[in-house]
Amino acid sequence: MKSRFKLLGHPVHPMLVVLPLGLLPASVLSDLLYLATGRRDLASFSFWSLVVGLAGGMAAALFGLFDWIGIPAGTRAKRIGGLHGAGNGVVTALFAMSLLTRWGDRDRRPGPVSVLFGMLGGGLGMVTAWLGGELVYRLRVGVDDDAHLDAGRSPERDALLEVDA
Repeated sequence: MKSRFKLLGHPVHPMLVVLPLGLLPASVLSDLLYLATGRRDLASFSFWSLVVGLAGGMAAALFGLFDWIGIPAGTRAKRIGGLHGAGNGVVTALFAMSLLTRWGDRDRRPGPVSVLFGMLGGGLGMVTAWLGGELVYRLRVGVDDDAHLDAGRSPERDALLEVDA
């Protein structure tokens, strides 16, 4: 099953996820660096990374929702897609809390609570990103009309780290 929304022949959802996938973890890293160094430019970078990353995440979520609606009910792909989307809703809420905890500070400095929200969001984001990969790489959702929407897990077939020679 192919993506419902495309731009120049390519699915829109994967185009949009690069912003939150890059900027939200970058905000956590710059928060940690700010706490270690006290450099205000790192706090400012983190703040704006959160703003743009959250906006990009909401745009990606909209197109992901449209694609998810097109997945047939009762399939493994529908279940995994639901977990992926709901989990990313929680990720977004955690990063939004990180943003809100520093909103009143004139210099947008993160405190320990801001960093904790970001780290929790980043950790959960790794799980939801894996679920997105499961949809694309194993179940072929959004890739082709011959998607395997009920393909099972096959850890015995997949090595932990595969290298093609």
